[in-house]
Amino acid sequence: MGHKVAVYGASGHTGRFVLAELEKRGFEPWPFGRAQAAADDPVALDRALTGAAAVVNTAGPFAVTAAPLVAAAERAGIPYVDVAAEIEANADTFARGAAVPVVPAMAFFGGLADLLVTAAMADWPAADEAHVAYGLSGWQPTPGTLAAGAVSRDRRGGRRVRFHDGRLEYHDTPPPVLTWEFPSGPREVIGEFSMADVVTVPSHLAIPSVTSYMSVTAARGLAAAGAREEPETFEVDVVVRRGGEERRACVAGRDIYAVSAPLAVEAVQRLLTGRFRVTGVASAGAMFDAADFLQSLSDVIPATRCS
Repeated sequence: MGHKVAVYGASGHTGRFVLAELEKRGFEPWPFGRAQAAADDPVALDRALTGAAAVVNTAGPFAVTAAPLVAAAERAGIPYVDVAAEIEANADTFARGAAVPVVPAMAFFGGLADLLVTAAMADWPAADEAHVAYGLSGWQPTPGTLAAGAVSRDRRGGRRVRFHDGRLEYHDTPPPVLTWEFPSGPREVIGEFSMADVVTVPSHLAIPSVTSYMSVTAARGLAAAGAREEPETFEVDVVVRRGGEERRACVAGRDIYAVSAPLAVEAVQRLLTGRFRVTGVASAGAMFDAADFLQSLSDVIPATRCS
């Protein structure tokens, strides 16, 4: 394909996966980071993006890097994609807008569930509620994940967040623990374990309530924050409801960080070949044909029969 694609934060855990995926698909990866261009140095960012066809931002905290990189992409006239899982940073990007195609949260958290919910909705113009359940076997967060999470917690004063009645709400209510029937069987999950989906999904779908759930084993792993060893396996089970009707979409796979790379790079490939719907900021499900996008990644994120 030959396009040069700049990757900010290329030396990080997810960044290295993105570089490898770009190379695999015939792109020319263009790695750079804070040593070459600090996020608060627009001249250095412009220099780093000269000649690039697109930029992928894998460097959190995205509360610090997203806005400057989007601005640099606008000045360069190229698409921007990031893998942000920070709820507030993603909300900021949607509120900011852009003069070029911008896809925030194009990763395991945020982008994948948005594609699944959009595909499940199909011809429904609206739904009453969407539920996104993450059945992870564990979670060994990278240093970047921990740093980004700390920034998000600080921004909301340690409170929890949910999307209810058509808006983000910050609260101190303890999270419920319940059982979710995943395709592989029941798992204990923590309710209202909000991820970037509470921003991406309602950004374009008429769903007033979006709730995420996380397996208890994954939440414990995140809290323990030990060294990253064996990659986790995962199931993502999405349910949308309208009146008495229900639709589901389910996928499974391995390694949430590695899976973010084909999601982000597939987005870049579609942006550079004209297979997108919006010039400006849009989530994965609004920017692309959700069902077709998921099908194109069925070898790494296979659909499973929902229970």
